[in-house]
Amino acid sequence: MRTRIKICGITRVADARIAAESGADAIGMVFYAPSPRNVDLERAREIVAVIPPFVSIVGLFVNPAARELESVLRACSLDLLQFHGDEAPDFCGAFGLPYIKAVRVKPDTDLVQCLSPYRAARAWLLDAYHDQLYGGTGESFDWKRIPRDLARPLILSGGLTPENVGAAIRQVRPSAVDVSSGVEAAKGIKDAAKIAAFIAGVKNEIA
Repeated sequence: MRTRIKICGITRVADARIAAESGADAIGMVFYAPSPRNVDLERAREIVAVIPPFVSIVGLFVNPAARELESVLRACSLDLLQFHGDEAPDFCGAFGLPYIKAVRVKPDTDLVQCLSPYRAARAWLLDAYHDQLYGGTGESFDWKRIPRDLARPLILSGGLTPENVGAAIRQVRPSAVDVSSGVEAAKGIKDAAKIAAFIAGVKNEIA
């Protein structure tokens, strides 16, 4: 089965169009004010409006209040929720949409222990740990630490680029890859050539 591709941290309508036209399976928008890739609701609505059918729209949240998340859902249509903080399993499943649970991987993280409470998640996303940032760090982690018997589909994130995504797929065999900073010209500004090269790197690996 082919590896799916998510381009995250979309902040501009033009970048959303480029990602979709280049063959991304999903685009991600960040609803977390401290992030340089945060989008407001007006911009999110504009982005959602240009996404074609069969490209999933993912909203990324970090420890949101329920009312905050509900206001996003009222403003724009999302297909999946992605939780990057310390949200409880019951909270993640309380909004009537499938969700992805992310874990930032430290050297001593027991991934099975961390993720097993989230068996209702559509997938588990593994990202590099940073003590101040929730995703978009541009850093990777030791892929050898990923167990082979995870109970949910795996999304690999953290430090992926057009240059290393093929090796990542060969080593980890994830269900999907998730990239943000690796296809940027600047924080929150995507580079069309890098997006195309990243997607080609994925497709070439599975051809």
